[in-house]
Order: sequence, then structure tokens, then C-alpha cells
Amino acid sequence: MLDLPIEPADEALIAAASDVLRRNFAVGRHHVGAALRTRDGRVYTGVHVGSRRINICAEEVTIGTALSAGERDFAAVASVIMMLPEDEPAVTSPCGVCREVLSFYGPDMTVIYVDHGVLRKTRMADLLPGQWLLPGEAPP
Repeated sequence: MLDLPIEPADEALIAAASDVLRRNFAVGRHHVGAALRTRDGRVYTGVHVGSRRINICAEEVTIGTALSAGERDFAAVASVIMMLPEDEPAVTSPCGVCREVLSFYGPDMTVIYVDHGVLRKTRMADLLPGQWLLPGEAPP
């Protein structure tokens, strides 16, 4: 897997995800924040939406917001998690479902994630190799 350097724009993306989570944090409802940067520099944010039975990940909320705004060219994504109000948001890795959705819409975007306690950045296609496609379907 290709390890890419964390740049100031990536730090700003982590800060944007942290900001949206801090503003919307609620125990049992909103524990993850995400930020997505487009190739032209626009940043979209979102928090996960949860109930007692169902959760919609922050990454899906965020990419849905960006898609709804007409965006299609994604450069990078970062997610943070916070379990208690006194915690500081910490970078987290996208779950398997998020990896599938993000790689479907932006296989060449980079993702900032944590691997065994180490902050890393790589291409989404490298984080989820062998993307699931229908028989005969070309990657997006």
C-alpha cells in the first residue's frame, strides 16, 4: 500500500471533521465527524446519524451532501471519532461499508486513517483493493 505524506491541507481536513463533530456531538447519537475535500478545494462535512438500531456513517452523510451540491471530483476524506464530551476528536479509519461507498465515488481520492495507532494517508483504491463490481461492470 502506498503511504503518502500528511500535508497542511490534510490537517485542515481533520480540523474540519473535528469542528463539525464538536458542534454536533451528542452521546448516543453523533460520535463521528467526516470532512471531504473536492479537487477544487471545497470542503463538505457531516456527522454520523444514529438511533438505537440504525446508524448512517458520517462519511456517507458527507459524500451525500457533496453529491447533492453537484460535486463529483473528490480529492480527500478524513474522519474523526469522539465518544465522550470531554474527549478530543481523534482520526479514525473508515469502516468497511464506508470504504466501499467512498471507493465507488472516488477510488483515486486519498483517505487519512489510523493503522495500529499510526496516522497514514493513501489512495482509497489502495485501502480497498478489488472493489466489488457487477459482472462486466467497469470501475467508475
